Amino acid sequence: MNHQTPISTEAELESLLTEPPEYLVEIFRRLSGDLLVLGVAGKMGPTLARMAVRASEAAGTKRNVIGVARFSNPEEQSKLQAVGVKTIKGDLLDEKFLSTLPDAPNVVYMAGMKFGSTGNESLTWAMNTHLPALICERFANSRIAAFSTGNVYGLCPMRLGGSVETDPPNPIGEYAMSCLGRERIFEHFSRTKKIPVSILRLNYACELRYGVIVDLAQQILAGKEVDVSMGAFNVIWQADANAMALASLAHASSPALILNIAGPELLSVRRTCLRLGEILGKQVRFTGSEAPDAILSNAQLSHRLFGYPRIGAHELIESIGYWLKDGGKTLGKPTHFESREGKF
Repeated sequence: MNHQTPISTEAELESLLTEPPEYLVEIFRRLSGDLLVLGVAGKMGPTLARMAVRASEAAGTKRNVIGVARFSNPEEQSKLQAVGVKTIKGDLLDEKFLSTLPDAPNVVYMAGMKFGSTGNESLTWAMNTHLPALICERFANSRIAAFSTGNVYGLCPMRLGGSVETDPPNPIGEYAMSCLGRERIFEHFSRTKKIPVSILRLNYACELRYGVIVDLAQQILAGKEVDVSMGAFNVIWQADANAMALASLAHASSPALILNIAGPELLSVRRTCLRLGEILGKQVRFTGSEAPDAILSNAQLSHRLFGYPRIGAHELIESIGYWLKDGGKTLGKPTHFESREGKF
């Protein structure tokens, strides 16, 4: 993927986003049983589920991939079914509905609440802490890969190059606090019920229609000043984040494995914007000054397990710039990564 051979259609993009790497295909040869993706209708879920289907096919392994969500957009449900993902519609907070879900030895937990959490704190805590307890009770005989966030670390001094899994959490704001609560619930049940769990601290997934780099490019296109107070960030190509999440099922353990998922680069907001401005033909205006800390993750452990992402940050910046310059579609869902107070 590069600007010499640009992606021109969403179909091409979806194909790239769902292409499984060889290490995932190999893991899926060894991993037996169906896969249940809870909260499949979010930003990453549809491509993760389709990648799981493609990895199973490439591995020659028969496996049902089942996506569960409220599916407020019926089109998303139809699209998943068209690519071989079985779907079940319902509210995961409804315990009666939860009891009707099929057993599956492999579960990916993607449900949660972030945007809109400010002003709706009680639902945020219910989604991010109560629901994981229900899931652990219902799927006590499964292995579970549970998505979390690098926000649980809080702000890391730039000089350290990013938080590592053994750093003590220091969440800022109720969203990040509730996410740490989610982790603690999974850790508790992993210990007491001997559930193999992997906890995935993601920071941040990005594709051409969504992510931190897209946010920055859109601000530049709109002629807005870019705040550089949160002066640096990590990104990872969404396909690689999904592949690592799925592969982590093979490493799930009791006590739970905690794994940072991020790209290896520490990216400067200012330098990223200057390059985007060159591609977009726009002058970039900045406001604020870089703080000495930011939300940053060091993902060396996941890179040792799975290798580096197939698409690096430089290529991602270039591709997003040209995608938006050519009028490419976005998902219209800003990340608000620049929030230093933890309000989303």
